[in-house]
Amino acid sequence: MGPTTLSLLQSCKNDPSITWEPVFLNSSNGYALQQILEVIIPTTDTPGATDLNIAQFIDSYMHEVASEERQKNFERSSNSFTATFKNQFNKAPEEGSKEEYEQMVAKYLNSPPEQLEEPKRNTETQDPMNEDPEENLNSDKDVYGYMQEVRQLGIWAWKNSEAVGENVLWYDPIPGSYIPCAPLEELGNGRIMSL
Repeated sequence: MGPTTLSLLQSCKNDPSITWEPVFLNSSNGYALQQILEVIIPTTDTPGATDLNIAQFIDSYMHEVASEERQKNFERSSNSFTATFKNQFNKAPEEGSKEEYEQMVAKYLNSPPEQLEEPKRNTETQDPMNEDPEENLNSDKDVYGYMQEVRQLGIWAWKNSEAVGENVLWYDPIPGSYIPCAPLEELGNGRIMSL
């Protein structure tokens, strides 16, 4: 993890007086990203995605750090998610309920990719001939890829956030010596050590 990424992660502090406006995604896709992350990393006895502003981090990461190819793939798959959500529920993502987002997350993160269908393009009836034939709108595979990427980035950001590193994981600012045989209570109760 580079210094730019760390500074982005630490800059996403929670300030309730500020309304978040995405810089990379459009507002509809930004809202959907927040809702997806809240389903994947809900607030429990540990901070959730909303508490740690993980959606803001992912948006900033895509805008400032990700390669151009990764940006294009993320934007395309985010648009596919939005189109699929609209088709499935007949409403915009901003109007979606928590239960609808839970259904979408369950469908795409619990299904193996080989069970998801690639839509067939029929240029005579669906799309004008001048459209890009490589473009796949509403692709289940795009949405699956998007959900995988969001989950991976979300969990990575959650584990590397300051609040989780110091308050949830085993945190020792000055690590001691190697102790091979000691009671578990003295060694973080089995929790992963925060670096």
